[in-house]
Amino acid sequence: MIILGIDPGTAIVGYGVLLTTKPKSQKQDRNEKPTVVDFGCIITTTASTTGERLEIVYEQMQALIKKHKPDIISIENIFFFKNVKTVMPVSQAKGVILLAAEKNGVPVYEFTPLQMKMAIVGYGRAEKKQVQEMIKQLLDLTSFNLKEKNRKKDDAFDALGIALCAFLHPVDR
Repeated sequence: MIILGIDPGTAIVGYGVLLTTKPKSQKQDRNEKPTVVDFGCIITTTASTTGERLEIVYEQMQALIKKHKPDIISIENIFFFKNVKTVMPVSQAKGVILLAAEKNGVPVYEFTPLQMKMAIVGYGRAEKKQVQEMIKQLLDLTSFNLKEKNRKKDDAFDALGIALCAFLHPVDR
């Protein structure tokens, strides 16, 4: 099974692709270490209009889906933001990501940051650094250049975490 994890945003969309040995119709083995196929970020610029940025996110999501052919997409659920100016653009980006998934017939599972932290670290209030360290322990990232600009961003690790959450967290498939 191929899981595409997504951390939505307008400026930066993190993505992570995991490969597991079991088909999606079977329960995953929690002792299995999924293989990281790809991860990074879709990055837009502030010089672009909102519509242009959303179009870039949509087109790049379409390309990721066509390239990796995921069985499921796991996306971070936006459940609380302190700043309404932040939540609106993120919601718009999430909308075009959901549209890309729907257009390609890929089922989507949503997880909150709290659920992701619980699944990976075992503590819902874990710091980003703790989550990233656990992701590095749970996944073999040795074949990837972690200093590459597109891979060192928090968003890429958050996407891997969301993909891992779909792997570790029981969801009805």
